[in-house]
Amino acid sequence: MDAAVEKAVEYMRARFGDPLTVADVAETVRIGDAFAFSRAFREETGVSPGKFLAAVRIHEAKRLIGDSDTDLADIRDAVGWGGGAESFADSFTDAVGLSPGRFRRLRRDAGEAPPGPRPQPGAEHGAVAGTIRLPPGHGNARVYLGAFATPVVRYPAVAAALVDVPSDRPSCYRLRDVPEGNWHLLAVAVAAGGGGHPRAGRSTLVGGHGGTGATVAVTAGTVTGAAVRLRPPHPTDPPVLLALPELRPPRTVVPQPGCAAAPGAQAGAPVLPGA
Repeated sequence: MDAAVEKAVEYMRARFGDPLTVADVAETVRIGDAFAFSRAFREETGVSPGKFLAAVRIHEAKRLIGDSDTDLADIRDAVGWGGGAESFADSFTDAVGLSPGRFRRLRRDAGEAPPGPRPQPGAEHGAVAGTIRLPPGHGNARVYLGAFATPVVRYPAVAAALVDVPSDRPSCYRLRDVPEGNWHLLAVAVAAGGGGHPRAGRSTLVGGHGGTGATVAVTAGTVTGAAVRLRPPHPTDPPVLLALPELRPPRTVVPQPGCAAAPGAQAGAPVLPGA
């Protein structure tokens, strides 16, 4: 992990409310060449420093909107959003999939539903299938798996599924109706246990297929194989912006027939509405 990039991310997360620029962050980590800094940052995180900082601000706004009654104008100021109310609302909606008001209702269980995948009219479709594996020391997990245009879990996914994964073995998944093209296969999960002990409460896991910036090529009418591995979040992971469904770990997971014999041959769970 690049120490300068990790320090830059720490600085962004601590000072997101300030009027930061990329040059400010580069100077803080003692990289005078903003271009060289941006290139190293993108190689480590998959996104530019400016997009990462915007994601940190939106993520903090999500927390404040969901967990407090704070006025949206005050939240906008608190997260350092430089534009006006319309700019903030539009950027939040574009990243989260719900407007600030609708996201607050979702978090309060007020009849709002999380956004589903957004299909691409006229596109030819294929599928992606394989197995999802948890890291050691975790109990059962519920996983949101989606195909995204960027290496950030943000609206919209072009296809998505919920998959329940047992603690002791991989689980199959099948992501249907994925448009032809190259997509980032990204996952977010909540698992029972953590810290090396499956009874230690719950923990959030992230992951996907391949390393930073890797994509999966989908061809119409075919099934692409791709293994997904989950892990604890890294400091340099971009924040999760998409409004996700409830990821409550299941007490038991019913094994999927044929999974061990033919990984990816069976769906881990039904595809979400709209997929």
